[in-house]
Amino acid sequence: MAAVREPLAQAAAEQPLGGCGTGGIGLWLARALAVRLEAFDLSSLAIAHAASRRSAFGLPDDRAVFRVAELENTGLPGSSAHRIVCVDTLGGAVDGQAALHELGRVLAPGGRLVMTRASRRGAVPLWMKQARACELAIEHVDERPAEPALWERVYRLWIARSDELRHELGEDQARNMLCEAHRMLPKLAGRRAVLLTLRHEVKAQVASGPAEYDDGAPLSR
Repeated sequence: MAAVREPLAQAAAEQPLGGCGTGGIGLWLARALAVRLEAFDLSSLAIAHAASRRSAFGLPDDRAVFRVAELENTGLPGSSAHRIVCVDTLGGAVDGQAALHELGRVLAPGGRLVMTRASRRGAVPLWMKQARACELAIEHVDERPAEPALWERVYRLWIARSDELRHELGEDQARNMLCEAHRMLPKLAGRRAVLLTLRHEVKAQVASGPAEYDDGAPLSR
């Protein structure tokens, strides 16, 4: 959590935090950073679950808002979030480039996006090209070498307790989780997991005419 919190803590307290997923990390950050959370997920069940956890984090309803939306089309106003966290989400997007472009659109100039990504060890990661295409600068890459082994334990636990998942979360949510587990387990060997900090670059304004001194004399360039 500290690795996620540190880069996001540099924004002003009143600036909203955009979040993705079922809300756990977003709720923790909203409390830790004293900011308002706006979070979204494709699953209405996940959204209901996240909303039910607000009180456990001591947050009133207006400090943490959850709604159903697509990662590629959040419906949030442009440049409305100064910090966004996206954990274990972008890999499941239908169009990863479009999803990152949407997050870049929502991110205010100078704002930061902290997100998890993965690639094959030794391969040129796609996120470098994708970030540049969205005018996002890579500020930091935090290597997470223990993460693949952690996910292997989680996925195997889901499979072993599939009946409990169906009982607790319902058939649809459990099916999605189990499909993810079976799809991802063979891919974990040789996986490189990272936490990226991306910054929305502030474009320099170009003067429309020659700069001048107060006396009207042009400024040499």
